[in-house]
Amino acid sequence: MISGNDLNRTSVLVVGAGPAGLAAAIQLKALKSNVDVVVIDKAPAAGNHNLSGAVLEPRWIHELLDAIDSEWRETDRAKKVLQNVVSHDDIKFMPCGKMTVSMLPIIKLAKLFRLNFGQMLHTDDYVVSISELTAWLNEMAEKAGVEVLHGFSAEDIIVDENGAATGVKLVDQGLDREGNKQQNYQPGEVIEADFFVLAEGCCGLLSEKFIEKAGLKRQSPQLYSVGIKELFSVSEQQFEEFTSGRVVHAMGWPIWRPVIGPNMFGGGIMYPGDKNHICVGMIVGADWKYCDFNPQDALTRFKEHKFVQKFIEGGTLAEAGAKMIPEGGWYAIPRDPQSNAVGKHNVMILGDSAGFVNMLKIKGLHNAIGSGIQAAEAIVDSFDNSNAAAGRYTELLEKCGIMAEMHSAANFRHSVARFGPLVGMPVSVLGGLLPRWNVEPDFEAMQQRKYVLNPGTDYDKDTFTAMAQTMHREEEPSHLSILDESICLDKCTPTFGRPCITFCPAGVYETIQDEVTPANPSNCVHCKTCQIKCPYDNIRWTVPEGGEGPRYGRM
Repeated sequence: MISGNDLNRTSVLVVGAGPAGLAAAIQLKALKSNVDVVVIDKAPAAGNHNLSGAVLEPRWIHELLDAIDSEWRETDRAKKVLQNVVSHDDIKFMPCGKMTVSMLPIIKLAKLFRLNFGQMLHTDDYVVSISELTAWLNEMAEKAGVEVLHGFSAEDIIVDENGAATGVKLVDQGLDREGNKQQNYQPGEVIEADFFVLAEGCCGLLSEKFIEKAGLKRQSPQLYSVGIKELFSVSEQQFEEFTSGRVVHAMGWPIWRPVIGPNMFGGGIMYPGDKNHICVGMIVGADWKYCDFNPQDALTRFKEHKFVQKFIEGGTLAEAGAKMIPEGGWYAIPRDPQSNAVGKHNVMILGDSAGFVNMLKIKGLHNAIGSGIQAAEAIVDSFDNSNAAAGRYTELLEKCGIMAEMHSAANFRHSVARFGPLVGMPVSVLGGLLPRWNVEPDFEAMQQRKYVLNPGTDYDKDTFTAMAQTMHREEEPSHLSILDESICLDKCTPTFGRPCITFCPAGVYETIQDEVTPANPSNCVHCKTCQIKCPYDNIRWTVPEGGEGPRYGRM
């Protein structure tokens, strides 16, 4: 498909081979088998760039699989990927490093009275490895006739004067660190298509470029959290005590200490993995105020909690990774001001790229798959007029319930951002009675305050990078850039003490000759924390050559 310098063309181009993009491709083939569908993905192999909790509601994955194979439940792959079903939903408040208080009775009561907080329950959902789920969906897509191309990074989307897309440009290959052409240089090709499906995940490069070029608007800035996840191999006794059907969501320690300490949105998670494996993670709202804060250190403190420690003590770290989570919800969904579409003309924005994460549920994977299904149906309905696709896609999102779900949690994250978790979470119970609060972008939240529970960084970032198995060609240009070095030297350093060095999960940034620089771009795990959290919005993440970055297998 993509070779030489020829201009390539397909009917439908999907950017991103995650659950949303692959769901769109699979559903499209199920509806219209003779349509040409190409999926491009920057990861070296299926699932390598996919990381999540992940708790998956069954509705949309069942609908997708039923459309292509009525007997999928009996396959060995289904039994492996969907083996863990939530039977024990454990929601805890941790007031300190030793105590836990169950919040489950309160959440069940909220569900009984149909309050928004009742959405936090996860019973009967699947607990999955999103890397393995994606690899499975990739196999189904290829079997259905979808051309899935891994190792192809897209750097730009070409838009005409009306805001419709005409093509996607791939990144140039074979440049040295200074941008000079090497012997193996290949210019990035342009792929043309009738329909474009943007499913790159959180803060997608092409999605954000299209939003700007096509004039899409958000009612409020997108808000984010940083998720750090580790997978531990534990003893059989520890795993059995935890149980394969148990999920733990914890609030409080170490990032929420009312009055006396840090007060940040987020919390810890514990999920079962494969046999004798337990996932432990920490999710922290990127609107933290502390200039010396590192979410990985919060994860360290969480693992030291008495409740968590007993399940992972003596275990072996098997894999680790990080990603951003879009949390702005309903008000941060990018829309066309004229049509109100989630996209424009022949371009549809899916899943995390659109921000379809419900933070009351702490999940968006089901909506990613659901949005893929709706995009496929919108394309089929718009073959005679490709510019009608985004409008039809949005109609289907509203009809199927995805938009209603997003609207039900519209004020939750904004209330927390405005008032902090101690006040914001109780206030958010009022739901639709609340106004839309004005919130600031995450990078503006940082202050000259110290994270009192942890004055220094002690997390082993070298081990983290090794466990993410991230790789980049050492000679290529850095895909991370500081826009104005004088801002780092004259403003950020004296005010905040170079926080990117601390909060970057992979240790990409260093001080060399008194200047902050992305000295280790080969360590990057593509989480984009630096771009979101730099207090002067002075860092940009661009796409590296294809086939690079983390190589997650069970995340």
